[in-house]
Amino acid sequence: MVNITFIVDTGCQFSGISGLIDSFTIANRWHATNTGEWSAPLFTTRILSQDGKAVKVSGGFQVIPDGAFQDSLQTDVVVVPPYLPSADLLPANARPLLDWIVARYEQGVTIASVCTGSFVLAETGLLDGRLATTHWFYAKLFKRRYPKVLLEPDRVLTRDKGLICSGSVSAFYYLALHLIEWYGSPHLAAQCSKSLLVDPNKSSQSSYAVFNVHKGHGDQEILRAQELIESHFADSINMKDLARKVGISPRHFIRRFKKATDETPLSYLQQIRIERAKDYLETTLETVNEITQVIGYENSSSFRKLFKEATGLSPSEYRNRFIRGDGGASGVN
Repeated sequence: MVNITFIVDTGCQFSGISGLIDSFTIANRWHATNTGEWSAPLFTTRILSQDGKAVKVSGGFQVIPDGAFQDSLQTDVVVVPPYLPSADLLPANARPLLDWIVARYEQGVTIASVCTGSFVLAETGLLDGRLATTHWFYAKLFKRRYPKVLLEPDRVLTRDKGLICSGSVSAFYYLALHLIEWYGSPHLAAQCSKSLLVDPNKSSQSSYAVFNVHKGHGDQEILRAQELIESHFADSINMKDLARKVGISPRHFIRRFKKATDETPLSYLQQIRIERAKDYLETTLETVNEITQVIGYENSSSFRKLFKEATGLSPSEYRNRFIRGDGGASGVN
């Protein structure tokens, strides 16, 4: 029997926890069907808070836990839920939770995080020098806060020495399948993936990521440069001329742009073009060759290569997966 412990705290997102509990319930049913052992579930789950009292989670509803994590020392897996990262990610009294997680890890317990729960795990220091992932939208913030962590934001799931991170909130399904296979069997995980209608082979978040444009940096000249790039992305943009237009010497322009946006001007332009290409692929019937010209590239082969590097999919694969309404047609290339 595998004991799974879920931690809840004020403001956490509960959907990942409830989804995991449902996934383990389904695993138990398949396990019983396969073995005939209806009285011995493979997984048991419990929810714990800091003091054992009801917790108001994201969305405003209350969760009544099974007890306090401070009173619980024995478990096989601890799962940390998602939070919305901010300047004050954790409450002031989070130290007992962080210490408790570290103590369980030192006992040999597997520690897993869902989505931005990886920020909590990183706060413990356990992820320093180890692989991790998080929701693609918060990857830059994560890198700034925890530079010692080996973040791979394209990954849906990472595991490194008993520390597991999953990407977006819905990636709890992949965490569930990973644990079901790890503690059960590949056959059981396959049965559950079919029951949940989840493709077990998904390994990348990159095709779902949207360019996270950062404009709250306070550098007005760089903000103007961003606006010029976004409004003239299809033109041939000379970065030296752009620097002069916003009143910055070409010598210092790239450094200031990188400091403000975490991107070079060229990578910023490329990502803006890729985002526009996604819109065309999702909503129009235009061919890849036509889209290449519209967004400012002359060579469709180069564009296809850049697009696949950015999304993990070819333009036609992307269109077939994300087409909206009647805007496009499967197979157009």
